[in-house]
Amino acid sequence: MKSLENKTVLVTGGSRGIGRAIALAMAEEGANVAVLFAGNRAAADQTAAEIAEKGVKVAVYQCDVASCEETENTVKAILEEFGQVDILVNNAGIVRDGLLLRMKEEDFDAVLNTNLKGAYHMIRHLYSHMMRRKSGHIINISSVVGLMGNAAQANYAAAKAGLVGLTKSTAKELASRGVTCNAIAPGYIQSDMTDALPEKAKEAISSQIPMKHTGLPQDVANLAVFLAGPGASYITGEVIRVDGGLAM
Repeated sequence: MKSLENKTVLVTGGSRGIGRAIALAMAEEGANVAVLFAGNRAAADQTAAEIAEKGVKVAVYQCDVASCEETENTVKAILEEFGQVDILVNNAGIVRDGLLLRMKEEDFDAVLNTNLKGAYHMIRHLYSHMMRRKSGHIINISSVVGLMGNAAQANYAAAKAGLVGLTKSTAKELASRGVTCNAIAPGYIQSDMTDALPEKAKEAISSQIPMKHTGLPQDVANLAVFLAGPGASYITGEVIRVDGGLAM
């Protein structure tokens, strides 16, 4: 029997990158998957098609996680369709980089609203559901930037650091109800954005990493699958880096 058979996972930002890798990896282990996406319907449909090939149930939902109303309605629709949510992966995120001196207030707010408040919305709407069932796994995708800070990313760093606090507080609230909450802090992970960088820029990034290479979305997905499975039932409130040693 696969480790996540008969489970349902909800992945925000699940159409591309790390979210897509997590959705596919969970499906590979037998989980049914609800994929949330913000705007790229084609990417979401492609991810869903690949998930369906693994013989599990899948559905896609367009949702702005920064909206309390949209997230509430989406969670209701998912519960009606799937009957349960066993695993919540808060992966949705955006960037609006710039030096703090020049950063517009709307860019600061937009990043916090999606990257931090979005996770709060999803956890809040599933809190009672998981508490009543006395089981569940919440996985928040933070970042080493939330642990280390980074120039020109004050908004992103603040949001990802906030996710660490949200993770630990949620873990303490739900631990006695059989629900775990952990965070993953990826480092430099290959993506469409990093693939487009000049070779010199890629080399500069790799030189900062003790393991001397960037990670893959699958590296993050492998840990997410573990944290969602029975082998991690006694792990909660943790922040685990997947960064090749960058932040140690």
